[in-house]
Amino acid sequence: MTRETYRLLEDYMLSCMDDSAHDKEHVYRVLYNALEIAKTQEHVDYDILIAACLLHDIGRKEQFENPSLCHAAVGGEKAFAFLTEHGFDTEYAKRIKHCIQTHRYRENNQPQTLEAQILFDADKLDVTGAMGIARTLIYKGIVAEPLYSLLPDGTVSDGTGDDTPSFFQEYKYKLEHIYDRFYTGKAASLAKERRQAAVDFYHCLYREAASAYRDGRETLAELLTDS
Repeated sequence: MTRETYRLLEDYMLSCMDDSAHDKEHVYRVLYNALEIAKTQEHVDYDILIAACLLHDIGRKEQFENPSLCHAAVGGEKAFAFLTEHGFDTEYAKRIKHCIQTHRYRENNQPQTLEAQILFDADKLDVTGAMGIARTLIYKGIVAEPLYSLLPDGTVSDGTGDDTPSFFQEYKYKLEHIYDRFYTGKAASLAKERRQAAVDFYHCLYREAASAYRDGRETLAELLTDS
């Protein structure tokens, strides 16, 4: 890929970024992760991979404004339109569109090409470990969702089986289970190195929240009187 092409794609990506949890730094981390993963693979088309990484989240704004939309689907269409409008080959644009539209975890829309699988893995790596925790907390703040919800008895839920969105619910629903969903051995290895940081943070936060409610409610009950 020429520097001119890289700058063109980068500038378009930057014009689309409007989310601090999925900002340009996330895009760069995904790109750099992808390049590290690609070193362990054969026959990688770097022109496809770099372009797909740069453009993979350009549909985020549309999804944020309308949650019924899928940013991967929207982003794929936007990327295809941008590339073809700027004179890129249609087949090239289609391959990048496929990478983008399959980078979001969905059972019925999985990445089929090597470049798409590398993008998928690189994007998921940024949801693992301490970085994944930090990004999730930022996003929960953006959408005004709490750290945790309470069970009917007033104790703090650890997130298991929760319907109410929260950080703990997201951890149990997604973050805890993401480590066995990689296509490449390199990504799986990197994720394994990061996992304990996320586990430790979650358990520490849960213990602190749960103990505050447990001990504090007992003390409050002892201090309150009926008259």
